Amino acid sequence: MSNQDDSLTELFDKSGNLIGALLTAELWTKVKPHLLPLLPKAEPEERPEPMSAWVELKEYWDFSYPIDLDVKCDHCGNTTEHWEIDSPRKFRLVSANLGGLVSFKCSKCQSRITKQHFKDKIVTKCAPFIDEKDKNFEAKYNYSNK
Repeated sequence: MSNQDDSLTELFDKSGNLIGALLTAELWTKVKPHLLPLLPKAEPEERPEPMSAWVELKEYWDFSYPIDLDVKCDHCGNTTEHWEIDSPRKFRLVSANLGGLVSFKCSKCQSRITKQHFKDKIVTKCAPFIDEKDKNFEAKYNYSNK
């Protein structure tokens, strides 16, 4: 019988260098709350911009006003007169649809800028990015009318 605890197994390479460790489920449940805050957060994979939806909206544009290409973030002050040609991009297109709803993400502060195109006006909303989700809601944004 071994007098060593079997809940932790150290892993070594062929040269004897420590390369990792295996923990039992029981030990993991004990140390997990202490280790998770020390681990780096994984960055979410950036989805490609839905440019085909934007092109389709422009093709079927039937509003009485011209297509607006300016975007402004009310939270950090980031602004552009033509979001499509900025290099590097100040705003990323997140969604667009034929109903006239267009959303952008600010490259500076990650806020969500939403433009609602109505028959006679455009309503713009800017919601700050919230790092932690509210467990009662699915989205990460709090909208405020401005």
